[in-house]
Amino acid sequence: MKTIQYLFDPMYSGLYWPGVIAGLAMAMMCAVLSVLVVLKKLAFIGQGISHAAFGGIGLAAVLGLTAAVGKAAPMHGVPQFGIVLGFCLGAALLIGLISKRGGGGEAGTHADTAIGIVLVGSMALGAILLKTAKNGMAWESFLFGSLMNVGGFDAAGAWVLALVTVVVLIAGRRGIVFWAFDEPGAQAFGVNVGACRLVLLVLLALATVASMKLAGVVLATAMLVLPGAIALKLSARLWTVVAISVAVSVIGVLGGVVVSFEWDWPPGPCIVGVLSVMFGTAMLAGRRETSNES
Repeated sequence: MKTIQYLFDPMYSGLYWPGVIAGLAMAMMCAVLSVLVVLKKLAFIGQGISHAAFGGIGLAAVLGLTAAVGKAAPMHGVPQFGIVLGFCLGAALLIGLISKRGGGGEAGTHADTAIGIVLVGSMALGAILLKTAKNGMAWESFLFGSLMNVGGFDAAGAWVLALVTVVVLIAGRRGIVFWAFDEPGAQAFGVNVGACRLVLLVLLALATVASMKLAGVVLATAMLVLPGAIALKLSARLWTVVAISVAVSVIGVLGGVVVSFEWDWPPGPCIVGVLSVMFGTAMLAGRRETSNES
């Protein structure tokens, strides 16, 4: 099997293990956020933030902080990482700033409109900046991900971001969970729903940066939607849902990596493909249960 060769042959292991390690961090980080994203119907917000990363990639290219084709994998190092992270955080904050909050009567732009503006604006800016840079960078790998682009710095950074996400969610779990299930009730009981929304947007930006190198800009959002959607099909108990989401996410990442190794396909589409199959299976299982009960 190619998987065994790539992971345990000394000639290849140094190239591929960072991607696998980063993938596990991505799985844990996206799984816990995915439940909140699905509950709050924020999938499109994740899409806007993930596509904003393309603008950060273009800015890094113009500043000469990405490697050309044939050289070391692009975006290794603190400066490149910081630019893309800053761009995604800025996009998240901008979406939150210009969109209407909480369905109240405040004047403002609806969330879907704000997301669409940020999404297309960032993608257009990234494309223009990449064209201006003219450094021969293989930007297609950023759209769909590549195991070869993940280095030790990326793997370590992914785990740092994953741990930060888990710590923040644990610290604010009461208010965030209340807000996720019943926003008007949470607001009535004094929960700062605006802060909850802002925290989630920032964490979505961190998750996007963590998953972008492996899953790609286009498919990063799938990691923030599918695990939670699958888990909510299988259970209605919160902590059971979180546990299922984590398990599903880990299986999806590892299964996708194995498929990528064996058939030499991009890892991002493979991971999303495995998760999509799992979602279809969960839907069929749910329908069968419903038909048996009736």
